Amino acid sequence: MTRVQHPVMQAGKLRRSNAAPVGVLTKVLSIFDLLDRSPGGLQLRSIAEQTGLNKSTAYRFLAHLERAGYLVRDLTGAYLIGPRLVHLGANSTYQATICKLSRPAMESLWRETGETVNLGALDGAEVLYLDVLESPHHFRLSSQTGMRRAINCTALGKAILAWLPPATRDELLAHMRFEKRTPHSITQPAELLTELGRIQRRGYALDNEEVETGACCVAAPIFDSSGLITASISVAGPITRMGHNRIPAISSAVTKAAAEISRLLGYKEATGRARARSSNGKARRKSKRA
Repeated sequence: MTRVQHPVMQAGKLRRSNAAPVGVLTKVLSIFDLLDRSPGGLQLRSIAEQTGLNKSTAYRFLAHLERAGYLVRDLTGAYLIGPRLVHLGANSTYQATICKLSRPAMESLWRETGETVNLGALDGAEVLYLDVLESPHHFRLSSQTGMRRAINCTALGKAILAWLPPATRDELLAHMRFEKRTPHSITQPAELLTELGRIQRRGYALDNEEVETGACCVAAPIFDSSGLITASISVAGPITRMGHNRIPAISSAVTKAAAEISRLLGYKEATGRARARSSNGKARRKSKRA
């Protein structure tokens, strides 16, 4: 009987046939990543130099992507992210991805703590609640998906603020309205900056009766594949169940859940640390010049 070799067994042929498309895809993605970090656009020469592509290869890729609508060129000839790519990466689509990837970690955190678990992202000068799992307790902190709250007094908002690039954070703080929800709410920029420093050092944010009297919330940052802050996750409950003695355990569980979601989003800790050092260095140099 003649044996028919299954395609999977022809490993050598499969590797050879797939190598070129994967290589092309990697090069195209490197162009997208570069232009995503360059909102003002880049010329062909800069793109070729920064991606390591030779100029003719870079031009072929760019011309094809421009014809397909994924890139556009301004009057100077600089390439920018185009409308088709923006549409594919629209906030609603990306937020749906974050919600889906975050659900298992949220459910695990909900079971472990028995309290309300929230997932939030920055939307303008507010934090948008992307997903909520309410506590099974009758007496609980109630949140709703789609709800918005001020970033200066929420743990979700402060966790995001603490890890924003310094220039982005400063611009946001310069124009945001500080909402005073309770006597404990932070309403001064200098005080908030001091609090953000504490958040960075300990790795999580606290809302200690800053939104509602008698309520406490612990939040941790979620990072994406580029090492940038993209969302935050929190556990919220009444201070009668979330007193100081329980904060260490809850903060550990929250930061663990945030790390797992970040991993699913492609975050690599070494990349994030390098980006953080670069941002902090730029902030220090800017401060010295001032």
